Amino acid sequence: MKIAVLSDSHDHLHAVRAALRKAVEAGATAVIHCGDLVAPFVVSELKTFPGPVHVILGNNDGDVFLLTKLAADSNVTLHGAVATLELDGRKLLAVHDPPAAAAFAATGEHDAVFYGHAHRAGEERVGETLLLGAGELMGFKEPPSFALYDTETNTAKRVSVAEEWAGYV
Repeated sequence: MKIAVLSDSHDHLHAVRAALRKAVEAGATAVIHCGDLVAPFVVSELKTFPGPVHVILGNNDGDVFLLTKLAADSNVTLHGAVATLELDGRKLLAVHDPPAAAAFAATGEHDAVFYGHAHRAGEERVGETLLLGAGELMGFKEPPSFALYDTETNTAKRVSVAEEWAGYV
């Protein structure tokens, strides 16, 4: 199973649309967003994905009530600050904060731990656990991209959406 791991979209709908399109093209059947959607209208874009979407709240997600209302009765699940998931036999955890992610990875209880907030892609092994920074869709500190996680191999690859973003410099 392939899972698109996104983060820090900060209302950049063109980047969200490009990421979802590329995720589908790459065979992703689920999405995990590691926080900082920012405005609730981003949920409407995430609802277009043809599979389950799991969203972690970040430090810039303001109107949690409206986020929750828009996600209700849809394929989008809001998990709060931490999501513990089992997908395709893999124990996964998603959180926004990198130090928290590192602490969860150090427990060895998960196959992979995903995080956002840093606006930088990252990947390392903490024992047997994959610690994966989703990068950012915003395009603030690095070109907009996301990670495509493979449950079969417990590995990920980076997918750029910069070329899909007219005017990105």
